[in-house]
Amino acid sequence: MYKISQFAEMTGLSKETLRYYAEVKLLEPAYIDPKNNYRYYDDGSYFLAILLVKLRKFGFTIQEMIYVMEDESFANLEKLIKQKRMKIQLQIEDLLLQIEEIDDFLASGKEENN
Repeated sequence: MYKISQFAEMTGLSKETLRYYAEVKLLEPAYIDPKNNYRYYDDGSYFLAILLVKLRKFGFTIQEMIYVMEDESFANLEKLIKQKRMKIQLQIEDLLLQIEEIDDFLASGKEENN
C-alpha cells in the first residue's frame, strides 16, 4: 500500500488531483484509515492511475474518463480512443485549413500593396 504522497510521486498525479478523482468516484483509494483518514493506494490503483494519465493526455474529459472507468471490462476503450483520434485528426485538418486561409489573406494583402 502507498500513501497518497508516494502514490502521487509514482503516477505523476498531484495529491489534489487524486483527492478530486476520489471525490468524483474516478479513482478511489484502496483503503482509508478510519483513525486518521489517510488514503492508501495499491498496485491495482496504480494501473488505473496510469490509464487516467494517458486518457488525459489524449484529451479525454473527466466525464469521458468516468465513463471508461465505469465500464470495468474496458470493452469500449479501444473504440473511444479511436473516436478521440479521429476527432483530433479533424481538428488538425481544420487548423491546417485556417493556416492556409491566413497565408492566403496575408498574400492577398501584399499583392494589394504592390
